[in-house]
Amino acid sequence: MIKSSYKETLEYLYSHLPLFSKLGASAIKKDLTNTIELCERLGNPHNKFKCIHVAGTNGKGSTSHMLAAILQISGYKTGLYTSPHLKDFRERIRINGEMISEKKVVDFTVQIKKDIEEIEPSFFEVTVTMAFKHFAEEEVDIAVIETGLGGRLDSTNVITPLLSVITNIGYDHMNILGNTLKQIASEKAGIIKHKVPVVIGERHPETEQVFINKAMEEEARIVFAEDEWGVEEVERLKEEANSSELIADSSMLNAESSKLIAKNSKLTAQSSQLKAHSSTLTAQSSKLHTLHLHLDLTGSYQQKNLKTVLSAVDELRKQRFVISDEHLKQALSQVQKLTGLQGRWQTLGTGPLIICDTGHNSAGMKEVVKNISATPYKNLHMVFGMVKDKDISKVLALLPQKAKYYFCNPPIERAKPARELAEEAKAFNLHGEVIEDVASAFQKAKDNAEAKDLIFVGGSTFVVAEII
Repeated sequence: MIKSSYKETLEYLYSHLPLFSKLGASAIKKDLTNTIELCERLGNPHNKFKCIHVAGTNGKGSTSHMLAAILQISGYKTGLYTSPHLKDFRERIRINGEMISEKKVVDFTVQIKKDIEEIEPSFFEVTVTMAFKHFAEEEVDIAVIETGLGGRLDSTNVITPLLSVITNIGYDHMNILGNTLKQIASEKAGIIKHKVPVVIGERHPETEQVFINKAMEEEARIVFAEDEWGVEEVERLKEEANSSELIADSSMLNAESSKLIAKNSKLTAQSSQLKAHSSTLTAQSSKLHTLHLHLDLTGSYQQKNLKTVLSAVDELRKQRFVISDEHLKQALSQVQKLTGLQGRWQTLGTGPLIICDTGHNSAGMKEVVKNISATPYKNLHMVFGMVKDKDISKVLALLPQKAKYYFCNPPIERAKPARELAEEAKAFNLHGEVIEDVASAFQKAKDNAEAKDLIFVGGSTFVVAEII
């Protein structure tokens, strides 16, 4: 019997349901039968609200959060379903940035306990239906639904959206989705529905025809965002939210005494080392429409995601959604505040500079390394752990060799043992210490780092979650 506390409810869900983070591919159900059955028993809540469906190898989380922020600022009551969570299970299900209540999680689980025992769904299938029911009950105007992985057989694929979005295709979850980009693209293309427009973020010679063929088959209008938008970074603001105010204040005092001049110099030196708080971007469409935007998601890879978001907004406008350029500007400058997004090239501290990122496959790590290269530092410290079912060699081949590594275990059953990871890393001239506990590895990096050093935390979403 489920007890009516939030903690005990989560313990029930984690212990009774197959969980991908623990079991990997064996937790994935190979069809939509369970989700369809659960939804039918709940009165098909997924048919009671409008939605946008977002898939892709990388960038689908950031894209989903940006779209949700834009819709929210535009005045729409906006649901957002994403996975996995970093700290709190409720991060997966939000309305206008507010997480589902603990009581709702408990009540839903109690309501479907009998169904869980009869249907034996996965953890993901239950959380998806929980989100659908919450959005239906709260009568959202629209919900942004992110796939878990894949698309065709993903539990979220019972919905019929107003718009489908596929950010990109890369090598990830090959044991489930296929070993070639074409095979992976075919699975992602499974979210394309009959006469529902689809935005594809990036063109790729191996995959674009897969999407074009599927769109033709479904009579769906298709656009490639990179054909429609160009994005250029104009300036990266090296400030925390209040550092510019501090510098301005000290500049005024500066004129009054040499003591305050020294204070100002210290503040200026400190702020110059901080990770960019926001990027100033210019986006120009193929129709010569120009936007000047401040984006608070500062990884360089967000420029690709931004193109996808802008094309998606254009499609929503065609469906009579009222989204002004001013709405875009307001929303994109505060995505993290509006939606609670974390772990995307996120600054956790300064002096030394500490940055984390959830990029965990070769395509994602390539973008992370690009950002590390663009960041000034004296010495680089890498707190790094991975899970077993990733293409570890491809990731290790990308990592910077001039760094001290602190190899650790993500706190899940699928973790790649830190000692094994360290041994494999030696073949790529990556060296450091094995400190299995993530928190201890992070503390050791901080103990060793100087004020002008960079500490990067990543390799796995679950390593980032431990530090955040």
